[in-house]
Amino acid sequence: MADEQKYYRETTPSGFGIAIKIKDVLYSTESKYQKIEVLDSESSLGKILTLNGLMFVTEGDAYHYNEMIAHVPMISHPCPKNVLIIGGGTGASTHEVLKHSTVEKVVVVDIDEEVVNTCKKYLPKIASGLDDSKVQVKIENAFEYLKNTDEKFDVVLITSPDPLGPGVGEYTSEVYDNLKRVLNDDGIIVMQSESPVANVEKSKKLYESLLKVFKIVKTYTSPVPTYPGSCWAWAYCSQTVEPLKNIDEKRYEEVVSQCKLFNKKYAQQRFEQETILDELL
Repeated sequence: MADEQKYYRETTPSGFGIAIKIKDVLYSTESKYQKIEVLDSESSLGKILTLNGLMFVTEGDAYHYNEMIAHVPMISHPCPKNVLIIGGGTGASTHEVLKHSTVEKVVVVDIDEEVVNTCKKYLPKIASGLDDSKVQVKIENAFEYLKNTDEKFDVVLITSPDPLGPGVGEYTSEVYDNLKRVLNDDGIIVMQSESPVANVEKSKKLYESLLKVFKIVKTYTSPVPTYPGSCWAWAYCSQTVEPLKNIDEKRYEEVVSQCKLFNKKYAQQRFEQETILDELL
């Protein structure tokens, strides 16, 4: 939320944060699940979407987060055809996934239809992928979807700031069991795992749980300028596929030509970069 001085401010659990000068509040509403605002900034970030007063996506730096969560698993998989995106109501991760020519179907699950509608109206470039013929948008509780679906996926992305979105709560053994169940044998899951700078304890708890479930668990980081601590981490999980091995070079070249940040060398370095989370792995 913008304050009286026309700044959006967000403070991390570690006691520091960011401030962005705001031109106008374009939209503000309370959905069934959360407060949604679209702010027009006086900066290179352009328009900003916040959920419950916390940064979610900006026009200016969306690629920092979404290229890294999407292309690392997508390029690691030999031929990703079916993709599940949980908490993908902005369409930003879908936009990146669709850069891969192998993709036949993307299922986007988000509990809050108002987020989807807001992004389509106010952030159309970010949300454009949601209207693609390969994409199915399902407005429902992600936990219930995982429990009930019979579909299998090559890549699963969990982008929600809460584990599975508003109203779901923390990960449980049942959630992990269902995530494994919907994953093909050579499948890959990547989930956001908070800031290793600003929210260490929450990140550690997640990795401790993942190591009990998946044979391969890796962490990688990359700067996201507007996220808490300006550094973000993702958990890469699979039973069989190591990250960034046996890459399809032709598909890689097609994808990287459309990216602003992601490339093979950069991504490999992000896995090699030691972080406070490495002690868990």
